[in-house]
Amino acid sequence: MVSGFRFSCAALRMGRGGGILCWKRASAFRFLVSSGSPTGIKRLLSTDELGPRICIVGSGPAGFYTAQHLLKHHRLAEVDIYEKLPVPFGLVRFGVAPDHPEVKNVINTFTQTARSDRCSYYGNVTVGKDITVKELQKAYHAVILSYGAEDNRTLGIPGEDLAGVYTARAFVGWYNGLPENRDLKPDLSSETAVILGHGNVALDVARILLSPLEILRKTDITEDSLAVLARSKVKRVRLIGRRGPLQAAFTIKELREMINLPSVRPLLDPADFKGLGDAIRDVPRPRRRLTELMVKTALEEPGEEVAGRWASASREWSLKFLRSPLEVLPATDGKRARAIRMAVTRLEGSGETAKAVPTGEVEDVLCGLILSSIGYRSLPVDPAVPFDSKQGIIPNSSGRVLGAPGLYCSGWVKRGPVGVIITTMNDSFDTAQSVLEDLQSGALDVSKAKGGFELVRSVLKSRGICPVSFSDWEKIDAAEMARGKLGGKPREKIVDPQEMLQLIGR
Repeated sequence: MVSGFRFSCAALRMGRGGGILCWKRASAFRFLVSSGSPTGIKRLLSTDELGPRICIVGSGPAGFYTAQHLLKHHRLAEVDIYEKLPVPFGLVRFGVAPDHPEVKNVINTFTQTARSDRCSYYGNVTVGKDITVKELQKAYHAVILSYGAEDNRTLGIPGEDLAGVYTARAFVGWYNGLPENRDLKPDLSSETAVILGHGNVALDVARILLSPLEILRKTDITEDSLAVLARSKVKRVRLIGRRGPLQAAFTIKELREMINLPSVRPLLDPADFKGLGDAIRDVPRPRRRLTELMVKTALEEPGEEVAGRWASASREWSLKFLRSPLEVLPATDGKRARAIRMAVTRLEGSGETAKAVPTGEVEDVLCGLILSSIGYRSLPVDPAVPFDSKQGIIPNSSGRVLGAPGLYCSGWVKRGPVGVIITTMNDSFDTAQSVLEDLQSGALDVSKAKGGFELVRSVLKSRGICPVSFSDWEKIDAAEMARGKLGGKPREKIVDPQEMLQLIGR
């Protein structure tokens, strides 16, 4: 034994290659040894530089981007990511539309992060149930909540619970293989579908309902969903929003995809778009370009080729503005949706802050399929964590949870369910920077070692919980891709968590 040092087996930390990554001691120094070379001393550090052990709850974009920033900017940080499902990547896997594979390429970056010697993934662990946040705080110097928004906002109107009414979140989860939605079995026997909302998710749902099957067959949409869509009778999709064209929340990319969808024609009412030229002169460029595309589609004669394509189209979609849902009307059996009653609205104010107020006029839209796409909502994860139920967020300042030192949050649970993946990236970097600042200032005390996953493992074991590692996920990943290859798809997602666990021998 080297003079002046004491070692224990419990203090050894193994690298992914099987070599010793580091060992800790009770005296004045510690060695960091390279993963591939157990005998080569990488650097000698004082205890002032003890590495912080950080836990992240949630393995979606917010969780991985937070981990990425911490690992990049703190050479000693060790990050453990916990996920309630056996499989990682959250909304990238379960929210991004199957015909948008380029958006899912970010998984490659997340995989690099997960393979870092200073990062570990533990799936099949539900924080708040299998282990509490307070127990995690005992095991880590910092705990970051990045678990997203797993609920949806409700319409709060009569008839919302009738058959034929679904949330867009559940519908998206169904066709993307989210385990909790695998048994949704949506009824697509109605020729007319109404989607309430003018965001990107609403356009995703409309596009999936109307896309030719030959396009969807080449994606990672689940086979069960594809079979239901193959029997779909939906020919018309009405996208209805409570405000006007200048408040539409979808982006130009998604709108352009809808306009160019094969065998589908857009129906935009010219009256909705006349006179908008002056109104968009001074608006930000993304809003101006989006509005210009809607105006062009509604008011200008299409070219001969496009006109011919639209004339022969068998399906159609439309945008309806200044309508707010009042009631879902039942069919004669009292069980199924027959129509939706809308309040005609007008705008008070202008721009992004304009409010829709009812005019007193109402109209009914006949439809047997209604999908509400009015936003997601975060839920409290643990009674010990402050939560603003009205806003659906954890109260925080730059990601620091108010009144809870050592506790942080990032992503949708921090700011609300808005924005795209790059918005979440910047938000997560902001939270990670707050953690780094607190480490630098001493607000986070790392002078005492924390047990990390070694401590958590014993708690989980006592409760019969067996975590899934990232290498376990890679086995599931390989099996999904092999199944997909047989059908000419990128992958065939496994939708049953028990099947996932059986596949890796649990």
